[in-house]
Amino acid sequence: MLNRVVLIGRLTRDPELRYLPSGQPVATFTLAVDRPFANAQGERKTDLIPVVAWRKLAEQVSAHLAKGRLVAVDGRLQIREYESQDGQRRRAVEVVAEAVRFLDRKAEPAPEAAATEEFEPAPEPEEEDVPF
Repeated sequence: MLNRVVLIGRLTRDPELRYLPSGQPVATFTLAVDRPFANAQGERKTDLIPVVAWRKLAEQVSAHLAKGRLVAVDGRLQIREYESQDGQRRRAVEVVAEAVRFLDRKAEPAPEAAATEEFEPAPEPEEEDVPF
């Protein structure tokens, strides 16, 4: 049997990292994936797909990803059932990530901000510091 999911999309928000009582890290995030076709009005729909990463991958995702980043997720589809607070049986569908590849670079600071930091004028020397 085969259960494999490969997605490419952008994060809709920063990953949320938490630790289970056992100390195991888990990160959750939502991936926006455009559908490959347009509807009758020429608009493309976007699917919002929940993703879960565990252990070291969870910590890496949390440390290096942020809203808007483009990633590829390789994993498996998981459907789990739970009981809500009001006693209703519910289903949750999510992708359990086995690998996440970063497809873009972190946003660089604006050129103006970088120039300001790099080329700050040196302080004027005091009379005692002048060598003549």
